[in-house]
Amino acid sequence: MAQGSEPNTEPSPAKGRRRSRIGLFLPYILLLLLALLWSAGWFWIRGKAASEMDAWLGREAAAGRNWTCADRTITGFPFRIELRCASLKFARSDGGFTLGPITALVQIYQPRHAIFEATGPFHVEQGNLAGDVNWSSLEGSFHGASGGFVRASVVVDGPKGSVRGGLPGQVDFAAKHLEMHARPTPGRFESDGAVDLNLRLTDGVFPMLDPLVGNADPIGASLDATLERATVLRTRAVERELEAWRLAEGQLDVTSLSLIKGNRRVQAKGEVGLDEAHRPEGQFDVRAAGLGDLVAQVMGKRLGNDKGGLIGNLVAQFLGGMKRRDPEAESGAATADPALQPIPTVKLAGGRLMLGPFAIPNVALPPLY
Repeated sequence: MAQGSEPNTEPSPAKGRRRSRIGLFLPYILLLLLALLWSAGWFWIRGKAASEMDAWLGREAAAGRNWTCADRTITGFPFRIELRCASLKFARSDGGFTLGPITALVQIYQPRHAIFEATGPFHVEQGNLAGDVNWSSLEGSFHGASGGFVRASVVVDGPKGSVRGGLPGQVDFAAKHLEMHARPTPGRFESDGAVDLNLRLTDGVFPMLDPLVGNADPIGASLDATLERATVLRTRAVERELEAWRLAEGQLDVTSLSLIKGNRRVQAKGEVGLDEAHRPEGQFDVRAAGLGDLVAQVMGKRLGNDKGGLIGNLVAQFLGGMKRRDPEAESGAATADPALQPIPTVKLAGGRLMLGPFAIPNVALPPLY
């Protein structure tokens, strides 16, 4: 080295190239580590879900409620947990049900939002009753929350089935569409355990009703109601559930009930509960269209067409007079349908069905359990 020359402090090309290569591969290394951590986390969550499910099944079995998920699998990697059962079975002392393949899934980033799909057939037994139902599609969802839930829904296309044991013969039914929704009643869920219910039925078919009503038109139905003390209901035997609900002073408040079958139409609102003898009790304000024709149809089967038609005409005239005296109809309220005529208050009391102050003969309300 020449005297007085300064030492060379520049980094060697080899060292510079080595540092630049580390920087080049660092993002891929971090991504690999993140993928490994995510995979480990997913498998931990999967194992936790399986253990929690097994613990719940054990508690249910100890309480006399046995659930069987055939060929259970838990998949869904990497972003969800997906539970599949080749079939689902529930059994307890008073009955049970079986269901075809069912799938339930939750997203990892939305663990309180569950979605499920089920395939028929569905077979249920409860005491002397037995029913079978199938459908073209069934989907549902559940939005959970701390201490309760936000919303639960079930939507069914093409339900079709039958019920045996409750009435002489078999009761067949079908529909184009059915949906049911539930949510906590704002301001009343914590204090009253109240849950809002909504049901819609499109193009329902109940052949047993056709001769009684006098037409074979499909049925459209809707229900908006609030179920008080719903939080006392669990998965116990039906008798125990109903008795717990009765003792808690449970009641079903019907805000709006609508039934349409051809030219026969009914709208009602009211409330119903259970009395000490376990029979339905309550009352409803009812409006109807085509009721005179319905009375003529029913009475004609008993007294002949001429007498039945006369009674139906008298009923129609009586309801027409009530309509003219009805304050809602006179005020022209927007909610009043001019085709609907009010009838006397329908009451369920003491095991009897009453129309105003008169009990309908040969009609008894038996205990539900």
